[in-house]
Amino acid sequence: MTNSSIENKNTSEGLKSSLKARLLILSMFIMLIGLSIQCASIQQPTGGPKDSIPPKILLESPTNFSKNFTSKKIVITFDEYIKLANQQKEFSVTPDMGSNPEFKVKKKNLEITLPDSLEKNTTYSIYFGKGLVDYNAGNALVNYAYVFATGDKIDSLSISGNVKSAITKEVQKDVKVLLIPISQDSIFGKKKANIFTTTDTAGNYKLNNLREGTYRIYALQEKNNDRIYNGADEEIGFLKDSIVLARDLSNINLEIFKGTPKKFRTQEKKFEKNGSVLLTFNRRVQKPAVNILNDEVNNKEKIVRFSRTADSATLFIPNLKIDSLKLVLTENEKPLDTILVRRGNVKIEQTIEPIFTPNNGRVDRITHLQVSAFTPIKSIDKSKLKFTEDSLVRTNYQLAVDTANSDIYHIRYNWRKDKKYQIEFTEGAITGYFGEQNKEKKLDLTYDDSDNYGDLTFDFTDLDSNTTYLVELINEKKDKVYRLDKISIDNPAVVYKQYPGGKYSLRVIRDDNGNGIWDTGDVEKKTFPEPVVYLNKVFTIRANWEQKDSFSLSGLKKE
Repeated sequence: MTNSSIENKNTSEGLKSSLKARLLILSMFIMLIGLSIQCASIQQPTGGPKDSIPPKILLESPTNFSKNFTSKKIVITFDEYIKLANQQKEFSVTPDMGSNPEFKVKKKNLEITLPDSLEKNTTYSIYFGKGLVDYNAGNALVNYAYVFATGDKIDSLSISGNVKSAITKEVQKDVKVLLIPISQDSIFGKKKANIFTTTDTAGNYKLNNLREGTYRIYALQEKNNDRIYNGADEEIGFLKDSIVLARDLSNINLEIFKGTPKKFRTQEKKFEKNGSVLLTFNRRVQKPAVNILNDEVNNKEKIVRFSRTADSATLFIPNLKIDSLKLVLTENEKPLDTILVRRGNVKIEQTIEPIFTPNNGRVDRITHLQVSAFTPIKSIDKSKLKFTEDSLVRTNYQLAVDTANSDIYHIRYNWRKDKKYQIEFTEGAITGYFGEQNKEKKLDLTYDDSDNYGDLTFDFTDLDSNTTYLVELINEKKDKVYRLDKISIDNPAVVYKQYPGGKYSLRVIRDDNGNGIWDTGDVEKKTFPEPVVYLNKVFTIRANWEQKDSFSLSGLKKE
């Protein structure tokens, strides 16, 4: 190799090394820039527990509860970045300032610019509800208030209490409690209530910094957060009399309920796939009846079933070769609503689907097996039932219609343990009034030999004369009624004979109007729901055990 070739090679290798070095320096420089940018960015930390702590106030200028207040601006400093949430709904000022203050967020500060229309010698309260939240997680500083007085005195009276449900007696959280001067009672109007607070998780509330005066108080479980009662879709509670506030008041307790809609409305109207027509209403109908106006044959032969609370109805008709039905709903024999129900594209199949009780396949010698259906049952053909015990056909079982409800049938047998039973309803075994029939259905059964049945007698005391009470046997959660009994001073006991073992409780309703159901209240008429009381314990019905207990109804005494 010549000297010239060696020199060229060395030169080329030197250039390559120099280029690599420059690229390495450039890459490091880019990485440093990236790290600098990341370090300069304010980012929400990742990982770790979720932030659930609301913003904390570090400074209020002027200080909260200032007297002889003359400032035009209030600055509240927090320990983290904040934002305003639902300001129009959550913020309120009392009394009215003439024009609204201006709220502006600057990083960790909330600046409030006040109008020039403040009155002399007046205590003002700015309530923030749940409207002050931290910037990242949205945690709210709940029920914070900034209070100041333009005179030398801060109004300091308070009202506190609790809010519960009128029917369940459970405490109610996140319910607005509204205090309205009697001179401007606006719960039904367009003007929002200016003095309000929200119940905590225990259903408790407290209204602070109130001036002497006469007020009306309401609890409102609202849907649109406008602090105005918008009708029976919202739950409301109230006191019958106004409050004269001259000192601090406690135990001002309220119970909320849904009222009865003032305007009747049919909420739902449709043909079901099984051929029935469903109607649902926005309230209970007194002594209801339904007639068909455009079909004389269907009207004559129809079967109508109203729910126990008479707020829905189901119609069964013989002729389904129709496009629509025109119905009239009457209440107390007077027309209430005319309803047009179109069939549309609903594909109807008139069948009966049997319902078995118990539905777990375990029968016993007390309740045996109960057969019912959504569609009214005209008959069950025993010859089309196949009953087997350990695969052997048995015919010595009983099939009988219930004496109180012709839509219910009972199948009774001398069930034995360690035996396997099957009952087959062949196609057409069950027939409805308009030719509906069941498809083939098989049910496997076993004998429940636990003898898990006991007797329990409740004697009720402290009953009012000429008053009927409704005794409901309910579950622990208070959301299921197993049985309803009526009692009075002449018949003050309820006997649960051979009743399934388990845990139960009791709810008793004072049935003031004697209609057999619980009736709600009316805030406009200032009427309350029918009073309810619960047994203050859960009791157990034990197998093969006779028990007696008593229940005082002194809590339902009439005033």
